[in-house]
Amino acid sequence: MSKNRTMFTALFQNFWKSLKPRQQIGSLMGEDYFGNKYYEIPARPEIGKRRPERWFVPADKSDESFDNELTAEWESWLRLRRVDPPTDEELKHNLAIMQMKKINAAELDNKYLGGEEKPPQITTGLSDFPRYDEYETVVGKKPPKKEDS
Repeated sequence: MSKNRTMFTALFQNFWKSLKPRQQIGSLMGEDYFGNKYYEIPARPEIGKRRPERWFVPADKSDESFDNELTAEWESWLRLRRVDPPTDEELKHNLAIMQMKKINAAELDNKYLGGEEKPPQITTGLSDFPRYDEYETVVGKKPPKKEDS
């Protein structure tokens, strides 16, 4: 005799499975320089799982806040924007660029805020129309006349 599955039993079984902790452990895909570890369970289209599951375990497990530091490369991998995880060479290269930018920013702060020079003036906004010396810019006020040489 075959077992009849009703909608209620299917719902109950799915609910019961959702309460259980994760039974399947993913494979370690890598680690970043903050110490976070990244895992993946690959997609299995034959059973209807079309997307891989990806997650990370933070380095400081006692910190339960959501503001963990993630590198841009690993975050794009987690959000399925890239297929392959970042390589160590790519991470080291981008870390070197990030550190170089911090050093350059500190040097600029010392140069301009230390009193050596004034920072360059940034003009904000663009005018809608070009300005010409021969036309008046204020209504009723004639432009100054140029002297011919």
